[in-house]
Amino acid sequence: MRRGSDLATQREETMSDNKQIIRDFIAAWSRLDADELAGFFTDDGTYYNMPLEPVSGRDNVRDFISGFVSAWSATDWEVLNLVGDGDVVIAERVDRTKAGDKSVDLPCTGVFEMRDGKIAMWRDYFDMGTYAAAMT
Repeated sequence: MRRGSDLATQREETMSDNKQIIRDFIAAWSRLDADELAGFFTDDGTYYNMPLEPVSGRDNVRDFISGFVSAWSATDWEVLNLVGDGDVVIAERVDRTKAGDKSVDLPCTGVFEMRDGKIAMWRDYFDMGTYAAAMT
């Protein structure tokens, strides 16, 4: 019986660690540092910004992130709900972003698949129309 208990404890610790890593990742966005953000991904990690094609590989993820944060002057992501089950973490958020004199409060949900403390897959769901209307 103890063996099962040890596995359950290990799973709870992994889940807790993964949730904290995602909280740290979300907080890091406010610094608008593409290198820092890409560092949260595995070497072969994928960022699937759902309205667009997925981007794979840490360097490609960094370049992709850099491409859009370069126009932003500030961003702050409010976590509404964050749940985890093993290596999967789901974060419901409102991303509050400014680019020059334009701003948007964008409801999003991110699904993160973790591997060894890094993001292996991030699928982000939001309405591109909401973002585009606010930023044009």
